[in-house]
Amino acid sequence: MKNFPSLRQLWAGFTHLLYPELCVACGGDLPASTSCFCIRCSARLAPSDMHLVSENEFINRLWGRVNIESGAAAYYFTRQSPIRMAVHHLKYKNKPEIGLMIGREFGRKLRESDFYKTIEGIIPVPLHPKKERLRGYNQSAVFAQGLSEAMEIPMLSKVLVRRAFTETQTKKKRMERFENVGEVFLVENPQTIKGKHLLLVDDVLTTGATLEVCGQALLNVEGTKLSCATIAIAAR
Repeated sequence: MKNFPSLRQLWAGFTHLLYPELCVACGGDLPASTSCFCIRCSARLAPSDMHLVSENEFINRLWGRVNIESGAAAYYFTRQSPIRMAVHHLKYKNKPEIGLMIGREFGRKLRESDFYKTIEGIIPVPLHPKKERLRGYNQSAVFAQGLSEAMEIPMLSKVLVRRAFTETQTKKKRMERFENVGEVFLVENPQTIKGKHLLLVDDVLTTGATLEVCGQALLNVEGTKLSCATIAIAAR
């Protein structure tokens, strides 16, 4: 007896033809999958297991600078990795859905990790309103939204704010980055995070200057604990 496809399978195939899901790196057709990368790009990714270990490169990079409970990046950022193209599209090509998809995928992993069980709020690194208007969205916030949906933990987007417009960080060295972001982040309504374990979220960890300054601002609130997560971690 032949196994005919179910009505649900037929409908899924039909909707895929009308609205194909695309790989967030190459834009190629994405078969039915739990990943947001196609098979070819998935094979070239460098995923990390940082969310499963208590000591890792992410934590080491911030060691002695800001006190965090746990830290993890979903992928390693290299010139050859498709994650580089995905992040580029997210930040500069008006593709906020990339942040959502990667956030949901990584959020499912964090939800199963013992190191993130006590997280009570997810806070994205904020953009200055002027820069956010130019871009149309905050790339860290859409990544945080994906994490929030998968982890079923609220995103607190109005707690940490940026109060000065800073120059781009892309070509700056570590100390220049630190000076560029110093004294520009402010915690509003600190009572909403008092005593909570927070997950601070950014797109890519490079020198760690932004996470350091944002983290210190959050830890100045009584009783807070801090963990961090990013889409990727760049090679030193």
